[in-house]
Amino acid sequence: MNEPVFARETTQTRSVVNSFIQSVYNWMTVGLALTGIIAFYVASQPAILSVVLRLFIPLIIAELGLVFYLSFKIAKMEAKTATAMFVIYAMLNGLTMSVIFLAFAKATIASAFFITAATFGTCSIYGMVTKRDLTGMGQFMMMGFIGLFIAMIVNFFFHHSGLTMIINYLGVFIFVGLTAYDTQKLKNMALTQPQGLDAGVVRKGAIMGALTLYLDFILMFQFLLNILGGGRD
Repeated sequence: MNEPVFARETTQTRSVVNSFIQSVYNWMTVGLALTGIIAFYVASQPAILSVVLRLFIPLIIAELGLVFYLSFKIAKMEAKTATAMFVIYAMLNGLTMSVIFLAFAKATIASAFFITAATFGTCSIYGMVTKRDLTGMGQFMMMGFIGLFIAMIVNFFFHHSGLTMIINYLGVFIFVGLTAYDTQKLKNMALTQPQGLDAGVVRKGAIMGALTLYLDFILMFQFLLNILGGGRD
C-alpha cells in the first residue's frame, strides 16, 4: 500500500500546510461565530423569530442552493465572491438555527456545543497527525451519509421514534469519521499544491475547506443535540 502523501512532508511543506490549515480554521471560526451570534440574537427577538418561522422552508432552500452553487462554481469565482457567499451562508444558517432555542433548553444547547467542539477538535487533530490513509474510511462515511439522508427523508413522513434515535447516533458517528477524513484531505491538498500558487486560488481553497469543516461541525452538533434532548428553560 502506498504511504500517505503527508508522510513525505518536509520543514518547508509543513510551514505551507500550517499556514493553509490555519486559514481554513480561521474562516471556519468566523462562520461558526456568525451563526451562533445571529441564532442567539434572533431567538431573543420574538418578532424576528416569528418571521424566520414563517420563512423557514424558503430559508432552508436558499441555504442548500448556496452550498451547492458555491461547491460547484467556486473554481470560476473570484476569491472575494467565494468569501462573501460563505459569510452569507453562515448568516442564513444562523437564522434557521435560531429555532433550536424553541425546542431545547439553553443548558442542553451549551452542553451539545461543548461536547461537539471537543469531539470535533479531537477528530481533526487525529486527521492531521495520523499516518494512516483515511481515504477508504472517508468513502465509507460518505456512503453512510447517503443512506442516512434517505433514512431521514423516510422518517420525515413516518416519524418513527426508534428510527429517529438510530439516525441521530449514526449521524454523530458518520460526522466524527468525516471530520478526521476531511482534515486529512485538506492537509494533503496543502502538501500537493504547486509552489507560488495565486493567493486568490489559495483563499478559495481555504474557504471551501472552511465550509466543509463547518458543515461537519454543525451537523455533528445537530445530531448530538437531538440525542441529548431536553426541554426549554
